Formats: sequence, structure tokens, C-alpha cells
Amino acid sequence: MKIYIVILLSIFTLSCKAQRETEYLSKAQIEKDLTIVDEILQNKSSYQGLNGYDYRVDFENYLNSVTDKKITQFDFGLFLSKTIGKIGDRHSYIKDYDIRDSLYLTLAFAPFKEKVLVVDYYKEIKEYKFWNSEFPYLHSINSTPIQEILPKIKIGEILAPKDAYITNAIRDLRDIETIFRILKIELPNPLPITLSDDKGNKKEISVKLVDGKNRATLWDERFFKSTFRVKEEEYNNKDFIKRFFSLNNNVGYIQIGEMLEKESCPVFFEYLNEFMTNSKKSDALIIDVRDNGGGTRDLIQELAGYFIHPDSIYVVNATKQRGKLPLNKELKERLQSRYLLSKDDLDIKEQNAVDKFMYSFKPMYDLSKEKFSEFHYYILNGQKITKDKFHYNKPIYILANERSFSAASVLVSVFKDLPNIKIVGVNTDGSSGNSERFELPNSELRGKISTMVSFQKNGEILDGIGTEPDIKIERSLDQIFLKEDYQLNKLIEIIKQK
Repeated sequence: MKIYIVILLSIFTLSCKAQRETEYLSKAQIEKDLTIVDEILQNKSSYQGLNGYDYRVDFENYLNSVTDKKITQFDFGLFLSKTIGKIGDRHSYIKDYDIRDSLYLTLAFAPFKEKVLVVDYYKEIKEYKFWNSEFPYLHSINSTPIQEILPKIKIGEILAPKDAYITNAIRDLRDIETIFRILKIELPNPLPITLSDDKGNKKEISVKLVDGKNRATLWDERFFKSTFRVKEEEYNNKDFIKRFFSLNNNVGYIQIGEMLEKESCPVFFEYLNEFMTNSKKSDALIIDVRDNGGGTRDLIQELAGYFIHPDSIYVVNATKQRGKLPLNKELKERLQSRYLLSKDDLDIKEQNAVDKFMYSFKPMYDLSKEKFSEFHYYILNGQKITKDKFHYNKPIYILANERSFSAASVLVSVFKDLPNIKIVGVNTDGSSGNSERFELPNSELRGKISTMVSFQKNGEILDGIGTEPDIKIERSLDQIFLKEDYQLNKLIEIIKQK
């Protein structure tokens, strides 16, 4: 009963906070919070300064501009989010400055062939269809071309890989009040919208905006997958997790919706090993990490036990940690939990593999020896990781998309170019940062920044670049409409032809 009352009071407090008059921040409050952010970026951020962006110039200009202005939490949060986004750290964010919307579109949107497709969800058949089949594309909103709007609305993600940015930006167009607030434009209701067809013909319409109950259903494949919002106890239920594994026509398939931790989800790992044993004589294997937002590297390590020859040693990831040197115990443990070890922590054979790797390795950034640790390496040593396993030497295909993020993007990068393995789909939303959170006391905003720079085998970082597929397969129109999984079906077709 006490817990129930506390929850009600918390909800009431939050509701009152949302409904009260707009609160403004003074210049002194803003300056204090910017000082805190500056200290964090200067002493902890691993990506600050790498791409040449000097955030301090924007900090100074912003402070000069607020002298005689009233600044809301939203405006300050927007500025900070935009500034942090320019650094190029995909794990970074600024939160808690959003304002609750009251107006939405009755249209939903999806990316298709470099255009914005206007769609509508039919709940009774669980499929999307054209909102207007004759004029299926969005050309402009309120007379502003959509291609001018899109780059301005996901300000914290401006340096994300192109596919990742576009998908997220297009999806969010439904929440039109937020979009116009970010653009600092007054929102008319009804809202003029221009549609177009493949030939460039246009149709002007006027759309009445609605409340949250009547808004369009967002186009988002994640909402309709069996991996969406799975609870930890379900990942430990053998009968439940069977749905993520199949063996049809001698092609194995494993759907990985999250990068699970072995300790907390032991049943999933047990079933994974059982499935691999049953798939030993299959012709090919598909690992599906589309729409996987990340987690831990435990599944990479587990799968590598089957994918790596027992006599092989591979250096698959090289990182440097930002922090006071030598690194303290906590930072070392955080790196080790990601299977990242310094050269001194490796055995002789692994050290020889590192020497060979480093001879041709050319990282895109030369990091300061005063600010960053020595390299820490992710080593796949066949003699150590293949115990109680077998070498699966058939073709392996890793299916990824622009929402394969964090540890899922690391999985794709780690296995790319290894024997028998091909990456399929589209470019990932690369990111790997060993992040830390922070809070700003004056504005009450929360944030996160990365403290580690993670390099792929080719010397490129993951953040903002991602990993390109060996076989590119984009969504079809029917996949957007949820009528089929075209990417998976096309891959199976390719496998059968080999």
C-alpha cells in the first residue's frame, strides 16, 4: 500500500511539473552547467576534439547570446544536444529537456529509395499501406522541402552514419509539434503538406493535427518483431526462446534482438549451444542482428567459439581508454568485461599476433599518450574459446541494418572479413564507447559521453562510420509494409543459389 501511494505521489509530482508555467534559467545557472560539461569533455570524453570541432567556441557564443534573454530548459537542452552531437560520439546524449506534445500527424513515414514514403497502419491486418497510392512520397511540409527539414531535426545524431540518421529522422516526422519546436517555427493547424509521385508530379493537401490518442502508428519494424521488449525472465525460458532459432532447408537461423549477458541469461546461451550442435551439418548459418540496440560482448565471444578455427588467433578490435594513467582498477575491469586486454596481459602467441596486426594497422586518429592508455585488444584465440565446441566451417552470414548499434555493431565489425563469414544488409550504426553518465544540477538535464575510442580492424573508428556489408540488401516495399521479410528471404535465396 505504501509503495502504491508513493507511485501515485510521484506521478502527481511529475504531472504538476509538466503542467506548471515555463521555468527559465539564468545566465549564471547556464554558465555553471556549461562549466561542468566543459570539465567532463576536457577530462573524460574520448571523442572530444578528434574531428576538429571546437565546442568551446559555441559555448562562448551561446553565453554571449543569452545576456538579455530568458532561456528555457528546452532551449538549453537543445543547444547542448546539438553541441554534443557535433563531437561525433554515438553513445552521447542530453536528456530530460523534451516538452510533452499535444499535436501529431495522422500520417506515418518510412525511408524508401532515398525518399520519404507516407504510410498508414491497418491494425486489423497488421500491415502498412500507402497513405496515398497515387502520390506516395512526402515532398514538403508547410512549403519547406523535406530534404531541407530532415538534416535539422535529429540534432544530437547529426554525425550518425547516413542510413541510421535518415531512418530515425524520417520515423520521427509524425511527432510534428516537436519538429516545429526544434526548427523554431510556428506550427499551423491544419498543416499544408505536399505529396509527390515518381515522376515529380505534386499534390497539395491540408492535414488536421490530432491529439496523442488519434495519432498515426509509427513505422518501426522493431515494434512488430518477436525480439521487441523481451524480459530477462523470458530469455531464461527455453520454450519462449525457441522462437529465435530455426533450421529450415538445412539453413540455420538465429535471431539476436539484444546482446545478452551470459550471467543473467544462462538459458539462452545453453540453448544457443544446443542449437549449434544440432546445426553442425547444416549448409549455412544466418545470424540476424538487425534492430539490435546492443548490450554486452558475451554473445560475440560465445559465437566465436564456433566460428574461429582452433589453431587461429585474430586481433579483431583495438581500443584506447581515456583517463588518468595508469588506468585504475575500475577502468581496467570495465575493459576486461569487454574482452579488451593490454599487450602485457596476453600470452606469447597472442602478443605475436598483436605485433603482426600492428605492423599494418593504421588508426585514423593518433591519440595523445598523455590522455589515453596504451592499446587494449580484443583477441579471438581459437585454443582458448573453442573448448567444448566445434569449428563451424560452412558459410556464415551476419544480417545487419542501420539499427544494429553498440555491441551489435561491434559483433558485425569483429566478424567482418574473417574466413567463411559475410556481412549482409546495410551499413550499421557503429558505436563503441565505454560510456559514463552525468547530471547537471542547475538545468536538471542528464547526459552521457564515451570514454573509449574503438578502432575497427581497418583502422576506422566505429562511431559515425559503422561497418559496410559485403552483400547489400535493402528493404523492399513489401518489407516496409510488413508483408514479408525481404532482406532475410533474399539472403536465403542467395544461399540456395551457391
